[in-house]
Amino acid sequence: MQQIEVRGTPFDPWQYLADWQARQNLANARSGATAVFVGTMRDFNEGDDVTGMYLEHYPGMTEYQLETMVAESIREWSLDAVLVVHRVGEIRPAQPIVLVAVWSAHRVAAFDACRHIMETLKHSAPFWKRETLSDGSTRWVSNNTPG
Repeated sequence: MQQIEVRGTPFDPWQYLADWQARQNLANARSGATAVFVGTMRDFNEGDDVTGMYLEHYPGMTEYQLETMVAESIREWSLDAVLVVHRVGEIRPAQPIVLVAVWSAHRVAAFDACRHIMETLKHSAPFWKRETLSDGSTRWVSNNTPG
């Protein structure tokens, strides 16, 4: 079971996670581990203060790539479920950008798969970031932070 959502509006990752898990009836005895990653926007990058960011994506292609990456992870780690939610559009510091949640029978698979999905998403998914700096100028982000 998997769900991928690319959304243009803010979300509370913890409420989203709780609601989704309740709808999927994942509180069962099969999944012994849940690993969760929530990424939020920082107010700095490359030594500069950042006041906002506009995150663009390639509709259709982005979702397809995320679905493919998640399906491969489900097969590789025998996952019970995966949830990926990613923001696009205008984002402010401290707002959540991404939620990755993985359910598995065992913690090692859950941790490894969650990290793999997040790292692959960060380095391979077609998202583009344009930051607004404190002086009002903008710039495209060309390098991702190391994992």
